Amino acid sequence: MIDALLSSIFTVVLSVIFLYKWVIIISAILTWVKPDPYNPIVQMLYRLTEPAYALIRKYIPTVFGGMDLAPIILIFALIFLETFLKNLAF
Repeated sequence: MIDALLSSIFTVVLSVIFLYKWVIIISAILTWVKPDPYNPIVQMLYRLTEPAYALIRKYIPTVFGGMDLAPIILIFALIFLETFLKNLAF
């Protein structure tokens, strides 16, 4: 019973990580086209990604040649976390 509960929790956490990676990718692509900042979807993506970007930017300089690498660093960190959790749980 405990195994099923832990397996379910890990599955939900891995699903959230997977979805958040897509939110980051969509947010990064939207920065190339300069969407309307008052659009509710753009504001939601900004609120979901900017706190994580700010945390990364606090410790690592992420702008090189005018390109912000915070989304790439965050995606690599999430891939690491996802792989670690998969190996831990299954």
